[in-house]
Amino acid sequence: MKKKLLVALLLLAGHLAKADEGMWLPYLLGQQVYNDMVKKGLKLTKEQLYSINKSSLKDAIIIFGGGCTGEIVSNEGLIFTNHHCGYDAIASASSVEHNYLKDGFYATSKQMEIPAKGLSVQFLLKVEDVTAQVEAAAKGLAGAERAAAVQKAIAEISKNAVTVPSQEARISPLFKGNQYLMYIYERYNDVRLVGTPPENIGKFGGDTDNWEWPRHTGDFSVFRVYAGKDGKPAEYAADNVPMKPKHFLPVSIKGVKENDYAMIYGYPGGTNRYETSYGVKLKTDIENPSTVNLRDIRLKYMFEEMKKDPAVKLQLASSYAGIANYWKFFDGESKQLLKYDVYGQKQKQEAAFIAWAKGKPEYENIFSQYEKLYKDWTPYAKVRVYLNEGIYGSPLAAFAGSLMQLENALAKRQGVKEAIAAADKARTNFLAKENKPSDVKIMATTAMMYYNDIPKDQHPIGFYEAVKKFGDLNDEKTFRTWAAHVFANTMIFNDAKWKAFIANPDNAQLQDDPAYNYASAFSKNYISKYAPNFGIFTNGNAELGRLYLKGVIAREPNASRYPDATFTMRLSYGQVKPYKPRDAVSYDYVTTLTGVMEKYKPGDYEFDLPAKLMDLYKKKDFGQYKDAKKNDLVVGFITTNDITGGNSGSPVINGNGELIGLAFDGNYEALSHKIQFDPVYNRTICVDVRYVLWCIDKLGGATSIINELKIAK
Repeated sequence: MKKKLLVALLLLAGHLAKADEGMWLPYLLGQQVYNDMVKKGLKLTKEQLYSINKSSLKDAIIIFGGGCTGEIVSNEGLIFTNHHCGYDAIASASSVEHNYLKDGFYATSKQMEIPAKGLSVQFLLKVEDVTAQVEAAAKGLAGAERAAAVQKAIAEISKNAVTVPSQEARISPLFKGNQYLMYIYERYNDVRLVGTPPENIGKFGGDTDNWEWPRHTGDFSVFRVYAGKDGKPAEYAADNVPMKPKHFLPVSIKGVKENDYAMIYGYPGGTNRYETSYGVKLKTDIENPSTVNLRDIRLKYMFEEMKKDPAVKLQLASSYAGIANYWKFFDGESKQLLKYDVYGQKQKQEAAFIAWAKGKPEYENIFSQYEKLYKDWTPYAKVRVYLNEGIYGSPLAAFAGSLMQLENALAKRQGVKEAIAAADKARTNFLAKENKPSDVKIMATTAMMYYNDIPKDQHPIGFYEAVKKFGDLNDEKTFRTWAAHVFANTMIFNDAKWKAFIANPDNAQLQDDPAYNYASAFSKNYISKYAPNFGIFTNGNAELGRLYLKGVIAREPNASRYPDATFTMRLSYGQVKPYKPRDAVSYDYVTTLTGVMEKYKPGDYEFDLPAKLMDLYKKKDFGQYKDAKKNDLVVGFITTNDITGGNSGSPVINGNGELIGLAFDGNYEALSHKIQFDPVYNRTICVDVRYVLWCIDKLGGATSIINELKIAK
C-alpha cells in the first residue's frame, strides 16, 4: 500500500517536468521517465541504477562532508569530488611551509595520505516511506501545532530506526510535507586527503569566472575513505584499511560529443519551485539585494587583507570562498527572476489556481491567506537579513553572540560547567580563524549600514545612542572609532581576562563586555520583537505550501512531476549541448587547455598558472587524455542536467555507467533555477575527467592514483 502511495505521489506531485528538468528519486523511477532516459542513451537497467540487495550505482555515490557529493572510483575507497568541496580540508592540512592549497599535493603512497580531521562521508543504505506514521501523529492539527507534532514524530521514528552506532536515520519531507521518506545512512569518519591540484588550477578564474561559461576550472580533489580491519566504519587509526565499496565507477576517457547522454547522481541541497509570487517578490525586493550588499562589504575587507599576506589568505580562504560563491548567486538569481518575469508567471499560475479553487473550501482561501501572511512579515524581513548577514557578518560579533547560551545557563544556574567548556573551545576555534584588520572594518561598516538602512523603530533601544559618544552617527569615522574600541576592550582577545572570567563567570561582567554588549543587543532586539513574527510567517508558509501543493495535485492529477530537492539522493539526466545566451553569441559545449592559456595572466590572483602546466601545453604533451577531434586537452563541458547546490562534486555519468566528469557549477543565464528551471538556457558546468586525470598524471606525477582506476578507453 505504501509503495502504491509513493508511486502515485511521484506521478502526481512536485514540479511539472519539461525538457531535461527534474531531480528524480533513483530508487523509484516512473516507467515514463526511465523510458525517456533510455531514449536519450541510457544502457543500464533500473536495478543497476538503484538496488538495496545488489551492487548498483547508488552505492558509489556519497555525501561528502556536510553539503557536497562525492563518488567512489576504485575498489580501495578512492573518492573524487570538487576542489571547492575539499577546500576546507586542504586548507586545514596546509601551512605556510607546506601550502597544499597554493602548491597542490599528491600522495604517491597510502602512507603519505593526510587525515582530514572532522571530515566524514555517508553512504545511503535504504529508503523507507514513513508518511503514514507522521500523518497519524499530526491528524487533525494545523499551523504551529501540526509542525510541532510532525517534528516530534520525525524525531521518535528516526531514533527507533537504527541501533548500529555508525548508522543514522533522517526523515525528509517531500512535496512540501505531503510525503515523508526516511533515509538510512552509514557514516565513515576516517577520510584522508590523497590529492589536490594547485589552487590556480582548482580555482582557476576565481570569482570572475564563478557561475560563468566558458569555464576553465580544474575543480577536483581526491580523498580516500578508510575502515577498521573488519571493514566496518571506525574512527581514525593509523592501521585502518581502505574501505571496500559495494560499487565504484569506472572512468571513461573516450570523451564527450554533442548530444551525448549525461546523468548526474548526487545530493541537491534545496529548491523551491512551488514558491509563490509573494515569495519571489520578497526575494527580489528585499532578501537578495540586502544579502548581496552586506556580503559585498565582507568580501571587500577580507580580500584587502588576503592580498597582503599568504598566511592571511590561507587563514581566510575557506570562509571567503563560501561567502563569495553565494554572493554572486544571489545577485544573479535576482537578475534572472526579474529578466524572465518569474513574478508575473507565478501570478498567472496562481490566478488559474484561484479560479479552479473557487467553491472548494480546502483551497479557495489559500492565496488570500498568503497575501496577509506576507503583508504582516514584509516590514520586518530586512531586519532578519541584516542581523544574520550584517551584524553577524563580523566573526567577532558572531562568536560574541554565541555566548548568549552561557548567559542563559548562568541565569538559570543550570549547565554552567558545560556552557563554559563549550564557550572556551569555541573561542579557541574562533581565534585561529580571526583576522582583526578585516573584521574591525566589517563590524564598523555593517553596524553603520544597519543604522542607515533599517527603520529607527526597529533598532535596539539605546544602542546607537551609546555609539554617539564616539561622534556623529552619519560619519563613517564614528563607527570605525567605536569598532576599534570594541576590539581593544573585549575580553575575548585578552587571555588573562578570559581565563579570569571562565574561572568565575558572572553575567554582569559578560554583559559589560563591549563585543557581547553589541551582539546581544541586536540578538535580543530580534528575539523579543521579531522572532515571534517570523515563527508565525514560517509556520503559515509551510502549512499553506502543503495545502497549495495538495491542491495542485488535485487539479492536475495526471501530470508527471518530481519533488523539490531536499539534500537527498537524486538523479537528473540530460545531454551534452552548446547554447546561445544572447543575440549573435554562441557557446561551444567544451573548453580546452588552449582557452586556459588565453586567459592566463602572470601573477594574477585568479588567472595565474603553474609553470609546468605551460611547459606541458607548449609540448602538447596531453598523453592518452587528448581529445582527437579538438587535437587539444578538453578541460570542461556543459550539459542540460538539472542540478543545484549540494550537487557539487557529483559524478557526470555516461549511458554505460562510466564517469565522464564532475559537476561543479551552473551558468549565470539560468540562476533562477532554485525557483524556476529554464529549459532553454540551463546548463550544468562540468570538469572533464580527462583533465582531472591529466592533472593527476602528467602535471602531478601521481601515476599510482591513475593505476588504481578502472579506465575505459
